[in-house]
Amino acid sequence: MKKGIYLLVGFLVLLMLGACGGNKEFDENKVYKVGVDTTYPPFEYQEDGEYKGIDIDLIHAIAEDQGIKIEIEAMDFGGIIPAMQAGELDIGMGGMSITDERKEKVDFSDPYFEAGLSLVVAKDNESIHSLEDLEGKVVVIKNGTTGAKFAEEHKKEHGYETVQVNDSTSMFQEVSNGSADALIEDYPVITYAIAQSGLDLQVVGERLNGDHYGISVLKGKNDELLEKINAGLAALKDSGEYDEIMNTYLGE
Repeated sequence: MKKGIYLLVGFLVLLMLGACGGNKEFDENKVYKVGVDTTYPPFEYQEDGEYKGIDIDLIHAIAEDQGIKIEIEAMDFGGIIPAMQAGELDIGMGGMSITDERKEKVDFSDPYFEAGLSLVVAKDNESIHSLEDLEGKVVVIKNGTTGAKFAEEHKKEHGYETVQVNDSTSMFQEVSNGSADALIEDYPVITYAIAQSGLDLQVVGERLNGDHYGISVLKGKNDELLEKINAGLAALKDSGEYDEIMNTYLGE
């Protein structure tokens, strides 16, 4: 008899643990924290003490459409997913490319932007036009990005060294001041930065790849929140507000 009671108690404990560790239901009273990298214009940046950019406007519009309360948390891009895993964030953005590696840790929304990586050199550099010209050169990359992953995967093939930094501004400066020969960055980000800030940089060659940005939540933990994000994104596209946000920063 006692054995049966112990088995029943053990089964109930397992059910409780499963419920605690399983998927979280959407809580309309909760303030969901959104992690972004504010050194990543036009997607996120800080101006006059305010957070601005495509991702900022987009997540606020989705939240308003779906009745989600949010709070923006600025941090280095490489820290966003670890912060989600530590329970410090609920949503990750930052121009986050949808990759198989990241899918092991997070669940992504429907894609909201088609991007791609570009090779960038100093404006007066006339010797580098493609990856094939990088032998013996130094390529600077931002920690935790798809650009960093791409550069590391191809450096042995093309014979260059890599240097990692934590933010876009430092990456741009490394090439501008001659400390590095080239950088690899998302095409829309670098073209915007060059146009808006007058950087002494230029994009060379064709795009190195194609990828898509998505909004992320911790894998298997926030299905209902992700459904609301997708529903809000679809509603913005249907209403035309999505296009308005994109045109504000990228032009028509």
